[in-house]
Amino acid sequence: MTTFQAEIFNKKPSDPKNKPDQIIKALALRQGQSIVDIGSGGGYFSLRFAKIVGEKGRVYAVDTNQKFIDFISQRAREKKLNNIYPILAREDRLDLQEQSLDVIFMRNITHHLSNRTQYFVNLKGFLKPDGKIIIIDYKPSKSFNFSGMFGHHVAKETIIQEMEDAGYSLEKDFDFLSKQHFTLYSIP
Repeated sequence: MTTFQAEIFNKKPSDPKNKPDQIIKALALRQGQSIVDIGSGGGYFSLRFAKIVGEKGRVYAVDTNQKFIDFISQRAREKKLNNIYPILAREDRLDLQEQSLDVIFMRNITHHLSNRTQYFVNLKGFLKPDGKIIIIDYKPSKSFNFSGMFGHHVAKETIIQEMEDAGYSLEKDFDFLSKQHFTLYSIP
């Protein structure tokens, strides 16, 4: 992966038609919070989160691609953001402290997970008692597009059921994204 490819990965989430500002607003992040961006890609959201949670907050940018991790590290240094901690994910395991996260953010990655319910169960240990999980993924579509051709989608009903099976409650269902579903979960 080159810098160019990481920039391409950041182009789509930053496009106003994909409503990044509304996504950020819906998260209602606060100063001092800790958030993990699982599947951070080029770090578009991680870098934005770092500015919001401030110096006392923490942002863990997690990806399976070392080149993206390196790119995010470089961008964080350039922007003088000392609260971003890039992490290379390995074998469906996160190297994070138990009960350390206020928010887990997953955008367009759940369709890549083979055993989502178990993955979601495993994530529970990282959340603080009032922590939240945000899942954004592509809606199944009948149109001829990338997500449909390559199976890069999961039905919202499937995610809701898997999250319930993993012990979460649906707290909010946002409907402002045209090609994706956006749901927020908590531990009852």
